[in-house]
Amino acid sequence: MVRSEDGQAVAAERIGKCLRDGSATLDLSRLRLETIPESLTALTHLTALNLSGNKLTVLPESLGNLTHLTGLDLFGNELTALPDSLGNLTALTELDLEETELTALPEWLGNLTHLTDLHLCDSRLTDLPESVGKLTALKSLNLAGNKLTALPETLGNLTALTMLSLLGNRLTALPESLGNLTALTWFHLGFNELTALPESLGNLTALEKLALENNRLTALPDTFGNLTALTTLSLSGNRLTTLPEWLSDLTALTFLDLSGNELSVPPEALESLAALHELHRDGYRLISR
Repeated sequence: MVRSEDGQAVAAERIGKCLRDGSATLDLSRLRLETIPESLTALTHLTALNLSGNKLTVLPESLGNLTHLTGLDLFGNELTALPDSLGNLTALTELDLEETELTALPEWLGNLTHLTDLHLCDSRLTDLPESVGKLTALKSLNLAGNKLTALPETLGNLTALTMLSLLGNRLTALPESLGNLTALTWFHLGFNELTALPESLGNLTALEKLALENNRLTALPDTFGNLTALTTLSLSGNRLTTLPEWLSDLTALTFLDLSGNELSVPPEALESLAALHELHRDGYRLISR
């Protein structure tokens, strides 16, 4: 294992080499860094910086001078806050803040309007700033494993999203505006505390995978019958008592999980699902066709 003091030496050597050869990428990951060497701020030409897997608790304001960065990886650090200067990194297309100690995100996040991938899973976030709705270039947003209890309506502005994960939060309701995310193909809402879903989710007609397992749902919107592109639907561990009539309209389904509910599912109810290859119900896994 690299010692912190050894990590500083390795980092200084890599920074020096990068400065000499003009490389646009720099990997300072897993060096047990507790602070960032001041010499890093001289690398204003950098486009990709990997600081993942260190022991950073704070970041210097000078990091905001690296305005050519398109990729910044801070995964697995011990950050509790972010410097305001990072709002200057408007060229960023990918930002990784997974597995940090962040409980909130700053409003300046909305300045990063070129972001296409934002990784925020397994941190301690309790809410999101309204400004997240300005990130209209986002295609992938991972918020799994946080402590979110509600979502801002502005999340519905992110109409370029194709992947959204809210797995493992504490959500009890969803904003109607999520129905605007019509480019979504993958939507994970499992392991929350949802008791109902907005009718507007029926607008997400590009969805191929929808995960709703381990919530508190007693019924599903009739508009779900519009989700005819779905190939995977997980409804396990809810409180459903009747099979929705619209289920028979989802003829593209290949995977369906109904286990852990209080459903009585007659075989004929699923006859129209000719593409179905895997069905889970009543604790059993059934493979067919």
